Amino acid sequence: MTVLKRNEATRNSAEARHVLVHGVTLSLLCVVSYWLITHILQHVFSISREDDLLGGMWAVVATIFVYRFSHEQSAGAALSRIGATSLSFALCFIYLLFFPFHVWGLATLIGVGAIAMSLLGRPDDIITTGITTAVVMVVAAISPNHAWMQPILRMVDTIVGVAVGVVGAWLSLRPDDRGSAAA
Repeated sequence: MTVLKRNEATRNSAEARHVLVHGVTLSLLCVVSYWLITHILQHVFSISREDDLLGGMWAVVATIFVYRFSHEQSAGAALSRIGATSLSFALCFIYLLFFPFHVWGLATLIGVGAIAMSLLGRPDDIITTGITTAVVMVVAAISPNHAWMQPILRMVDTIVGVAVGVVGAWLSLRPDDRGSAAA
């Protein structure tokens, strides 16, 4: 009985260390994503300081979405994030080239995105597509002078955040980490 309790305590301790390392690594990866967008990429193209900060937040969200407890989970999340956001950004870009923000435009794009994701056999990505569309469209309403640029900028932010999350998973997760902790 004592050996079983000791084995369980050792297993719990190892899992706690794994969870702690995962959380610390995620935090550091978020700093990298934020810094890349707000300090490096802002020199390539910057609309405003506020937009740079929004881009940093968007990259952090993508990193959080992608960095999971295993390589397999991280790769799957990266494909999901890129696919869902690509559709959303394409819809928003086309809309914003011709029209300003309108609540009915927002609703239409969310509906079209949901239908498209269902038809593509990706119903789990409807949520990400819808959230992405809502954020991009509302930001376009806040910055109407550069509204059509928002989907492009947010796609760059997403790609950076996803890349940081995937590279972080590749560097920090052991090859045998195949869902050893719940995502």
